[in-house]
Amino acid sequence: MSHLPRLASTLCPARDEEVLELDELWSFVLRRRDKHWIWLALCRRTRQIVAFAIGARDEATCRLLWQRIPPAYRHSLLYSDLWEAYQKVLPQEQHQAVGKHSGQTNHIERWNNTLRQRLGRFVRKSLSFSKSDFMHEACLHLFIHEYNLSKLST
Repeated sequence: MSHLPRLASTLCPARDEEVLELDELWSFVLRRRDKHWIWLALCRRTRQIVAFAIGARDEATCRLLWQRIPPAYRHSLLYSDLWEAYQKVLPQEQHQAVGKHSGQTNHIERWNNTLRQRLGRFVRKSLSFSKSDFMHEACLHLFIHEYNLSKLST
């Protein structure tokens, strides 16, 4: 993964009025009980993933996601679900925690479905699964890079 360009280099330039949608999705490595949560931040305008983190479903991984959001996107309005880690980490003046019924996180929820449809290792009940943490993260990293670059050309 070190030979890939930085994720920020795959992004469209940020605008002042950007809106980011944040969410986390469950996956596993080797055994279903070995849960790995994928935390994502998606730019609503470009539909690009601006940052991601893999870890537990806790405040530390949420903080890692926030740190990985490029500075140009840090001023954005932020929408997330009601998971408490978001309220503890994200700046209160920018963040709005909403339920799924609000529609404010529809794009990131749709992206999660796209990920699960295109990469079998991220389906909850699957015979295709990652056998190592390295491959789990490498496949996600490559997919996000390819996805973001495809959005640059549209």
